[in-house]
Amino acid sequence: MFRRILMVRPFVAILIGSDLDLPRIQLAVDVLKKLDVPVEVKVHSAHHTPEAIRNYVKDADQRGAAAFIACAGMAAHLAGVVSSLTIKPVIGVPIDTGPLDGLDALLSTVQMPGGIPVATVALGEDGATNAGYLAAQIIALNDKDLANRLRMDRQASAEAVLAKDAVLQQQLNH
Repeated sequence: MFRRILMVRPFVAILIGSDLDLPRIQLAVDVLKKLDVPVEVKVHSAHHTPEAIRNYVKDADQRGAAAFIACAGMAAHLAGVVSSLTIKPVIGVPIDTGPLDGLDALLSTVQMPGGIPVATVALGEDGATNAGYLAAQIIALNDKDLANRLRMDRQASAEAVLAKDAVLQQQLNH
């Protein structure tokens, strides 16, 4: 008798601590969609819905999540909670809000105890963008097509910078 093997396409699971964080993490979603990487986004709070986080991480692991992105501000325990529940890579995006302009979120995300790693990216928009790229690079370790899309994206970015330089040089030389 033959056994059916379900082929699951790896995806990135994104958790945000509040619906107010969606505009900030949208850049990661946009990067992943541009690179044709499936993505899910859930609102779950480390402090208000810990059981929902536990259930979602377990379910996402079983369904083929290749990486998790956790985006939170202020106390920012979300990435650490997610990391404690999975052995998949977790990328923390600290949000630059609150009375400390994100310093508290940055420190809460980057200062994890040994054995519960969180890859922490920059505060704000660059952090969200880089979280999307880092998650795609993790998946690309086992996906040559995605690796090629990442190379083409990086080349397009380089060409855009060179085009801007050419315009600037032309302006300066006239």
